[in-house]
This record gives sequence, structure tokens and C-alpha cells, in this order.
Amino acid sequence: MDEDWKTRTKLVHGGTRRSQWGEVSEAIFMTQGFVYDSAEQAAARFLEAGPDEFIYARYGNPTVAMFEERIAALEGAEDAFATASGMAAVSGALTSMLRAGDHVVAARALFGSCHYVLDEVLTRFGVEVTFVDGPDLEQWRAAIRKDTRAVFFETVANPTLELVDLEAVAALAHEVGATVIVDNVFATPVFSRAIAQGADVVVYSATKHIDGQGRALGGVILGTRDFIRGTVEPYMKHTGGSMSPFTAWIMLKGLETITLRVEAQAATALKLSEALEGQKGLVRVIYPGHPSHAQHDLVLRQMGKGGTVVALEIEGGQAGAFRFLNALRIVVISNNLGDAKSIATHPATTTHQRLPDDQKAALGITPGLVRLSVGIEDSDDLIADIMQALEAAREKE
Repeated sequence: MDEDWKTRTKLVHGGTRRSQWGEVSEAIFMTQGFVYDSAEQAAARFLEAGPDEFIYARYGNPTVAMFEERIAALEGAEDAFATASGMAAVSGALTSMLRAGDHVVAARALFGSCHYVLDEVLTRFGVEVTFVDGPDLEQWRAAIRKDTRAVFFETVANPTLELVDLEAVAALAHEVGATVIVDNVFATPVFSRAIAQGADVVVYSATKHIDGQGRALGGVILGTRDFIRGTVEPYMKHTGGSMSPFTAWIMLKGLETITLRVEAQAATALKLSEALEGQKGLVRVIYPGHPSHAQHDLVLRQMGKGGTVVALEIEGGQAGAFRFLNALRIVVISNNLGDAKSIATHPATTTHQRLPDDQKAALGITPGLVRLSVGIEDSDDLIADIMQALEAAREKE
């Protein structure tokens, strides 16, 4: 791959491996194993596989390798390991490097499953975890210790859309030699500058913007070649969290259009936030790209644009939120995000329902909060749909 290629060219051509047939679209190598010319060749490959040699699908596959190379080129990472899901990426990145007695500092505002891995799984095996309020640098400074092994946070929190200052937290972590692991889903690979800003490891749920069409689960861990091949790969290949070849092919197809989709989604999200500001029936509108966002300057510095998700707090609490959701005609109710279709989610009763009520309140996950993942539909149609749903929710008060 030509290093001088610009992003959209890399996303179409990066990492391509063609068979002897010279196919245009990437081939799906649906095989769990590989044949050797001799017993000696098999023995040599198990001793040390070359860069384009494969042993078993849990260890690697040509289609999966194409996806790994392409997403690494987009992110600006040395290497990547593709996983079966986004949570396989999160748990794999953390568990592969941690052991009993290690200390981790994490932001308190996390997706429910991420919180479970940190608060219940890792602690069960002797890892000490300290939670802090992500935007508060003083809390990070107080919590990070000389023996802190890693810090973990979502660069943009799900679902309240608050940011962690990546450069500042990375600087604090690196002072004690800690590894900075970030879940970058809401920032998207398109707007990500995570590695340049100090992240050592970046994880994505490829299920979201990378696929972008609601077809498959997938994830990816990105970082240095030493970390990916020396730490992550041995753990993942023995615990079985690797991506399937068919899923990798879907993700390759998603990467071809990700910049076009995400740029359009972010433009619509900004337009929507502007149209909703001050509307009756809303307690607040949260969009990182809108000047009203409390961290707008950090958003522009860290991402450049506001991303694809808007959060709305509907008047009337859960009842008002449900009336709003049930009145939507174009926007679908589901719990995914980053899809070509606009999706509305009620976090308090779905993605974050397992959190105690006091923790939800502390994080700003109120009964009236709705997470709106903006799709690629016509922006005027989306605005009209949301406006009529707000009106319907008010009429039934």
C-alpha cells in the first residue's frame, strides 16, 4: 500500500490480497485451516509464521488480515487484531495485559458491558479498579498511582456525550508508565486522532460505524505491533475471540464507504441539534458539535466534528420519553448506533438498565434521556419526524 495515499483511497484499496484469479472485490477465504506442502513446512510455520502465512482461523486468515491492515491504515496504528465483537475487543485489550495485583483507573461513564468487565470481571481476578469522573482531570491526577498499569475510558461517553481530555489524561498516565486504552466508538475512526493524541491502544465495536448497516457483530484492537502481536494475539488466539472471515469481508465493504456515511451523519446531527435547540417538550439537547456543549472547544480540538449521536432529554421522564419513541415514524427503536438507519434508544431501560438508579442519576442517564444515532436519511425528513414525535409526546401529557 502506498503510504502517500489519502484516507479514502486507503479505505478502498488498503491491505488487498488477490488470489490467482485476480478478483476485484476482496475474496472471502472461508476456511478454518490451511494445507502445507510438507510436514517440514507445517513444522516451520508453527515455529514462526511469516507475514502472509496462516495456520488456523483463530490465529489469522487472509480476509481478516485485509480488514486489520485497512483499519490500521485508517487509524494510523502499526497493527490491529480483529475480534468477534466490540466487547471481545474491550475485554481482550484489558485482560491480555492485566494480572492480579495490577491497578487500573477508568472513567465512571461507560457502556454497561464495559463497566461490568471492569467492575466485576477484572476485580474477580484480583485487579484493582478505581473509577473517576471522566472530564475531571483532578480526579485522574489523584487516582493515577505509581503502580497504575492502565487507564481506560470512552473518548466520548455513552450515552451522555461528555468527553475525556485524551491528551491530558494520556500525559498523566504516561508519567507513571501506564498504558492508555480508549474505546473510541463515538468518535469514529473517521474523526479519530486518538493515537496522535496519546492513546496507546484504541478499541472499536466494528458493529457500529465500520459495518454501518446493522449486519454483523465485530470489533478491533489497534496499537503498536509489539502490543498487538506480542500481547493481544497470544491471548485472543487461545481464548477464541477472533473475527470470522465472512464478518471481516462485511467490515471491509463497510470501510469503503465509512467516510462518506459518517461525514453525512455528522452534518445531519449538527443540523438536527440546531433545529431542536429551544424546542418545547425538551429539557435539553446534547450534541458535542453544537456550541452549547460544555466541552465544545475540546470537541473541536480532539475530534474536529461532533460525531453522529445526539442525546435528547424529553419532558415527562420515562413516560414522556416512551411517548416520543412510540410516535417516531422514520427513526427506529433499537439499541445499536452508527447505522445507516437512524436509531433511537432509551438507555435507562436498555443499554444501561443494570446500573443502580443512583449511578444513573450521577451519570446524567435520566428517565427522560433518549440517545439518537443519526443515519443517512434526508435531514429534513428526520427533523420533521422528530418534531412530530415531540408534538405527539406533548399532546398526551
